[in-house]
Amino acid sequence: MSDLRIRCATLADIDAVLRFWPEAAEGTSISDDHDGVSRLIARDPEALLLAEREGLLVGSVITGFDGWRCHVYRLAVHPGFRRQGVGTALLEAADARFAALGGRRADAMVLEANERAQHAWAAAGYHREDHWRRWVKPL
Repeated sequence: MSDLRIRCATLADIDAVLRFWPEAAEGTSISDDHDGVSRLIARDPEALLLAEREGLLVGSVITGFDGWRCHVYRLAVHPGFRRQGVGTALLEAADARFAALGGRRADAMVLEANERAQHAWAAAGYHREDHWRRWVKPL
């Protein structure tokens, strides 16, 4: 993985990220548009991490920190680069970011139907908390 580069996304990356997610990520979000991603980058320029190999976008993860808890979203690896350590490298970069910010605990959004992702998260040290349910309200 020595040729893998992890870096923070910039506004110039938004279109590439929005093309990447439908191919590499599971599910969609109400914020999967130019405005949503640009607001994320403007609010926290270090939150969206990208993995590149030879200039090609091969992975992404959103690493949000609200001052209280660390949140991981949109861990996505291009299908042609899975099981090659890209996701692990992204999560290690997320952990390093959270540690530098003083984070104490991270949580991840994982789709119930995505069993492959559940195995990957478990391998990364995450565990399911069945006593919590996510409640949402579109604004």
